[in-house]
Parts: sequence; structure tokens; C-alpha cells
Amino acid sequence: MINPPLEVLLDKVDDKYTLCVVAAKRAREIIKRGEILPQKPVSVALEEIASGKTAYQRTTVKI
Repeated sequence: MINPPLEVLLDKVDDKYTLCVVAAKRAREIIKRGEILPQKPVSVALEEIASGKTAYQRTTVKI
């Protein structure tokens, strides 16, 4: 079972693609800090998204 649940994560973002991008960017930031964590950076990023600590802003400019 995924912790936090996917349903909780999808309530915080638009779709699965956005969830993946936001989690990956946050995980890279955690890795750059260089701290030793009890969990993997992606797990920490997903927990932060679920708790509302990590936010994102959708741009209106198309590529």
C-alpha cells in the first residue's frame, strides 16, 4: 500500500503528471541540501505534498 495514499496526493494537485513533476523537483531540492534522512527523498517529498507543505503554481504560458 502506498503511503500517503494516491487519493490524498491527487487532492493536492491537478493530475498524476503534475504530482510526478512536483515530487521529482522537491526530491531534487532535498538531495541538494545534503541532509541525511530516515527515508528516501521521494518519500519525503510525497509526504510534504500530502501534508500541504509543498505547493506549486500552474503557469498560464504554453510552451
